[in-house]
Amino acid sequence: MIKTIIFDWGGVLIDNPAPRITTYCADYLNVAEQQLKKIQQELEQDFQKGLLPEDIYWEKICAHLQVPQPATPSLWKDAVRAAYVENKKVFTLVSTLKKNGYTIGFLSNTEPPAMQFFYEQHYEVFDVTVFSCAEGIRKPDKRIYQITLERLATQPDETVFIDNRPDNTEGAKNIGMHTIVFKNAEQLKNELLAFRVKID
Repeated sequence: MIKTIIFDWGGVLIDNPAPRITTYCADYLNVAEQQLKKIQQELEQDFQKGLLPEDIYWEKICAHLQVPQPATPSLWKDAVRAAYVENKKVFTLVSTLKKNGYTIGFLSNTEPPAMQFFYEQHYEVFDVTVFSCAEGIRKPDKRIYQITLERLATQPDETVFIDNRPDNTEGAKNIGMHTIVFKNAEQLKNELLAFRVKID
């Protein structure tokens, strides 16, 4: 029987912010998006593991692109704020699941400034929140799923993990969790119903 449901953030609870974050930062720095995206990809893992502070992140990027460093305290948080669009239908579903007695988890590969932004939203629906930057590991490393399960005090076979990336759901499946690759709210409802999750 399913007792716990864990949600990814970007691409599930909110529209995928990555393209808009890149656009925002490229506009701020006055550089081509493709140039910025290329070096962002090289630094992404360390940034999301919390191994690379934001000031050093921009220092490396700006040195590579030969542009001045950002004057704003957190360009990344500014970009996240500008790119942030909640998926209202999914949040409504999360609230319903919570009211129906399910434990709700949150697991995201994300950067420290984005984590700070998340906490500023004061969401109360999540029983446990786990961020890659706070743990030093990212999905699909099995340890981050295990940490999440331990904090939720739940077993893998009692849990559904939802993510828009198949590699991340595969990581969860490898430790025994049920998984759903998210496409849209209606598909998510149908797949949860298939696990006999109470939605109405």
